[in-house]
Amino acid sequence: MLQIEKKNCFVQLGKFLNQFSLDNSALNPSVINNDLFYDDFLNLIQLSQSHNGWFTPDQVHFSIQSWAEALTEENLNLWISKYDFNTVNPKTIALVLAGNIPLVGFHDFLAVVISGHKVLVKTSSNDQKLLPFLAKYLISINPELENFITFTEGKMEDFDAVIATGSNNTARYFEYYFKNKPSIIRKNRNSVAIITGNETPEDLANLGEDIFRYFGLGCRNVSKLFVPKNYNFDAFFQAIYLQKDVIYYEKYANNYDYNKAVFLMSNFKLLDNEFLTIKEDSSYASPISSIFYEYYEDRNEIKNRLLADAEQIQCVVSNGITENSIPFGQTQKPKLWDYADNVDTLEFLLSL
Repeated sequence: MLQIEKKNCFVQLGKFLNQFSLDNSALNPSVINNDLFYDDFLNLIQLSQSHNGWFTPDQVHFSIQSWAEALTEENLNLWISKYDFNTVNPKTIALVLAGNIPLVGFHDFLAVVISGHKVLVKTSSNDQKLLPFLAKYLISINPELENFITFTEGKMEDFDAVIATGSNNTARYFEYYFKNKPSIIRKNRNSVAIITGNETPEDLANLGEDIFRYFGLGCRNVSKLFVPKNYNFDAFFQAIYLQKDVIYYEKYANNYDYNKAVFLMSNFKLLDNEFLTIKEDSSYASPISSIFYEYYEDRNEIKNRLLADAEQIQCVVSNGITENSIPFGQTQKPKLWDYADNVDTLEFLLSL
């Protein structure tokens, strides 16, 4: 099966996904195989929260729209144009996927298939429905893809390399279990934002999106702020008030109540707006419904700190303070060439 044929399947998938938005899902008669998949996918979106309480329709629709925007012919061509796929010796690549946010493993799935390898997927128990459904849609467009895509619920066997994503604890297990295989093993990472005090209300409102999208469960969610000495948080709190409805989701509210109680019983000094607690802390990883902050006096110190801790950081959000920093509000809209942990997945796959 030619790569251009696979690429075209993903372009068609992008068009299929583009029909589904939170406010106005509308069937496009020109999309292939809508009669077989449209209604079922609409139902799956609505049922996703029953499979995983964090997968609300809003969050699932956001993920779907993000992938719809990414899977265009222009984006796919731009992504793969710098690689040479002619020397690929097809192998079977095992994927061990996380399930913290909807379709979190789709990029790895896409990279393996489009590179010419076969994919063996073990989904997370927290996200077992969405990716298999999209794989069925791809196969319906070109049945030859069935030879390249396999899902398994049991022990993974007969594979040549692995890409596994998990926590720091599971990563140690992965490193031992897959020690004889070429691998990419992903661990916990967190994202940070550098505030100068000169941000516009729009910047800070967009930062709210970086913090609250997917309820803060993703590694691209901002969990730590660096703020100048004596920074006044009033403008920040005013801007993120747009996110206030997050507290009406029971699972988030339970985390907010629990973590706030733990902090208060420990006599930590908190800032609180009734749906987010802010705590001064040197750590990068904050609990759900909380964000940490740290004061700085010298921007160069922060840049050096983040360079030294690069293996703990996924994204840095700022108005251009660091090299490759991400604009406010864009952490959950990565491009196809924005690789997790800055490890080029396609380069790894082409080296096998």
